[in-house]
Amino acid sequence: MEPLVDDRRALVRDYMTPEVDVLHHSMSVREAIAAMLATTHHGMPVVDESDGLVSFVTAKHLLRYLDRTDESLEAVLERGPVVGHPQMRMTDAARVLFRHGFRTLPIVDDDGRLVGVLSTIDVVRSHIERSTPRKLEMVKRLLEDTYKMKLEVSRAEVPLGRLRPTQKRIHADELQGRTYELENGMAEPIIVVRKRSYYVLVDGHHRVVAARNLGHETIAAYVLQFDRDLLLGMEQNAQRQGLQSIDDIQVIEDAQHPLQEVTTRLLAKERETR
Repeated sequence: MEPLVDDRRALVRDYMTPEVDVLHHSMSVREAIAAMLATTHHGMPVVDESDGLVSFVTAKHLLRYLDRTDESLEAVLERGPVVGHPQMRMTDAARVLFRHGFRTLPIVDDDGRLVGVLSTIDVVRSHIERSTPRKLEMVKRLLEDTYKMKLEVSRAEVPLGRLRPTQKRIHADELQGRTYELENGMAEPIIVVRKRSYYVLVDGHHRVVAARNLGHETIAAYVLQFDRDLLLGMEQNAQRQGLQSIDDIQVIEDAQHPLQEVTTRLLAKERETR
């Protein structure tokens, strides 16, 4: 198992998108517009023949040249784009995006070649994923205080088939959201306690059901382990409810997850004021 490194700082390379749709500087403005319309992007990097970053162009910028669509893209580009580096800290990259009002930051290597892009969505994703260690520390401290024992912490991929749930019901709307996150690469680890032949699932019930539905066999987890085996109170409660595997978790269709309930209530209130 990979040891948990508490002081690890998230870097741009951990969250950037390396496969990037690009425009070539030799394109005409018309070709660039057509290429951008074929994507979902609001802006795209412009590169030369050696993948060197020339500029970053937005849809709004291209709109300024609708009367010059036959001209080369290079002739209308703004030079000297603001860029990031793969070794840059996420907190610093987030500040650059915020201060310039950008949605996307091109990422280049030491030679100026484009190696990826970082979006505001990536920044949000990194924040959510990095909030898990704080939750982990809270769970660890609670269990240690309850059982008067020290816990070892590590990180591993754990088999879904060896998880014992401690929550009988989950919400369909939150399950849909977690499924979207997994499909789009947000691997927020679950929290489990390791036993001799299985893992007690402490946090992450929606995520494991989403992973199962997507056909995954394992899931990233923070693994807590006592120095001796003992029956946890949450295990006893789960046993009384007949919870033996994640297949025993029920999905509630007619009630909202608290997060969804709050956001939809705010939306309804906003509509009433219009």
